[in-house]
Amino acid sequence: MKLQVIKIGNSKGIILSKMLLERYKFGGKIEIVMKPNHLELRPVKSVRQGWDERFKEMHEKGDDRMLIDDLSEDEELEEWK
Repeated sequence: MKLQVIKIGNSKGIILSKMLLERYKFGGKIEIVMKPNHLELRPVKSVRQGWDERFKEMHEKGDDRMLIDDLSEDEELEEWK
């Protein structure tokens, strides 16, 4: 695939088609890795990408229950006031 380099303000750039953006899951940010003879474009993934789906699955399976009670029987909240 060949793309035209265009002027964008004082810089130059390329425009990636919607098909390429969707196929390679490019979102708001793209990482550019400089190699000796070419550039690599990589999507930037969120550190917590997919957590919402995993939490929902855990809840549906009942795996999101507390393993340790919030308060021990001998704990009193009054001392923290």
